[in-house]
Amino acid sequence: MKERIQAFAGSMMIPVILLVVAGIFIGIGSAFANMENVEALHLGWLIQEGNFLHGFFVIINDLGFMVMRFLPVFFAVGLSYGLARKEKGWAAFAGLVIFLGLNTVINSMLAIHQLTPETTTVEALVESGYSMLEAQNYNSLFGTVLGIFTYDMSIFSGLIAGIVTSMIHNRYCEKQLPNALSFFSGPRYVIILVSIVAVPVGIVLYYIWPYIGAGLASLSNFITTSGLIGTFVFGAADRALLPIGIHHLIAFPIEYTRVGGEMLIDGTVFEGVRNIMLAQMGSPDASEYIVRNFTTGRILFHFGGLPGAALAMYLVAKKENRKKVASIMIPAILTAVLIGVTEPIEYTFLFVQPLLYFLIHVPLSGLSYVLTEMLNVSIIGTAVRDMFPNLLQPDKVHAMSLLILIPAYFAAYFFLFRWAILKFNIKTPGREEGEGIIKLFSKKDYKDQQDNEESKNPDKKNDQIDGIIAALGGKSNIIDITNCATRLRVKVKDGSVVQNNNTWVQSLGAKGVVRNDNALQIIFGTHVITLAAQVKERLGME
Repeated sequence: MKERIQAFAGSMMIPVILLVVAGIFIGIGSAFANMENVEALHLGWLIQEGNFLHGFFVIINDLGFMVMRFLPVFFAVGLSYGLARKEKGWAAFAGLVIFLGLNTVINSMLAIHQLTPETTTVEALVESGYSMLEAQNYNSLFGTVLGIFTYDMSIFSGLIAGIVTSMIHNRYCEKQLPNALSFFSGPRYVIILVSIVAVPVGIVLYYIWPYIGAGLASLSNFITTSGLIGTFVFGAADRALLPIGIHHLIAFPIEYTRVGGEMLIDGTVFEGVRNIMLAQMGSPDASEYIVRNFTTGRILFHFGGLPGAALAMYLVAKKENRKKVASIMIPAILTAVLIGVTEPIEYTFLFVQPLLYFLIHVPLSGLSYVLTEMLNVSIIGTAVRDMFPNLLQPDKVHAMSLLILIPAYFAAYFFLFRWAILKFNIKTPGREEGEGIIKLFSKKDYKDQQDNEESKNPDKKNDQIDGIIAALGGKSNIIDITNCATRLRVKVKDGSVVQNNNTWVQSLGAKGVVRNDNALQIIFGTHVITLAAQVKERLGME
């Protein structure tokens, strides 16, 4: 079960890449499509309403909102693809089929019970005897997806479609039928099955979704009324669950569904804090981003805390090893600050001494969310990569307190890490005797792991790919390989023949390994997507 949850969490990262694209498009498009903002930027001489440049930025802005509008579809396809073990293209197609199928079934069931866009308006419901509040709550159950009037299930409809598809696809994608029906064997058989399964799934959802929707509304109300205690719990849990790879499961509902709240912006209701902030970015009437967004706290440990911890580990290292320590710390910190991926630096101290992680980093992470909320910080992005839109619409940003909070977090991490390392003689990089479990990479070693260097050095690349396969017990021992943002996720037949952590870290460039019987998560960093593709190509997998 744990393995399946981890695979599910990793697969959800596939469609989320589109949210990065949406943020960039909306940030740039809305900044230059809004003529008031154009005038404020003194670009009215170049961009004028109706000219080519203005039309271009309107298109860019609309493309960004397209991602948000069709997010359930992207989740259905992306999750089906990510959870499939073989024939992933067919699985993605099947996910789209069942997504449209179950929504069509719900549409038919609604019509049978005289529930249409006309009969479910607030006005029509009030005329039929509902109170205004009851009518508004009931009306919120419905929406339109790709022109289909159905329940407004947000990304949950895509998640349901992806899960059901993967269960059917993984079991029947190699199904063989009698010769007369052989054309319909394999993945084609899956397409037939999902078309049929869409009927009972759609009918079941028709009857149970109103109760699920009510439950989500109650959960949303609890989260939004729990105050700073709820904020701290969320922030601490987000980091505490990182080592087992399911931290996304906490963030996703709050960021992309009504669990994170709803807001009416320019006549459209947006659900989830991430979607709300993107909509505010694109709205000419929004004056600031929401403060209680369960993300801004990351800025404090991305820009302050983790660099402070890295400096502490650098200064407590032996003098002769400091250059080597810097060679792994600097790229890891740049990855956190520029991209927002913190695993390289977090795993540097997690695998050496988990108490540094759980007794210092986790509580301070939870506190960072509380502090940014208390001081009303509202800003887009938690890493440099995502913060460009703030430069184009600075009037929506309220973040002056970060000028104090970030240095304070730098100091807190620095002094606490330095004290703990020296007090308990923790063998962080550069302090171990002889060859420690964590190899001190040189700058060249680290760069050689990146995609551009691998392409220039095919012999090194081949050695690493062959080494990964051998360390997993060989081709015959490997059942399945996938990846998330930074981890290679592998299922093997016999976990006991997989090489130990020393081999992975010292010889194969990994940051560490998380084991769960025959399921492994091998942390490589952001270039893992290329490694995964190369390993699967070598193995003859999709």
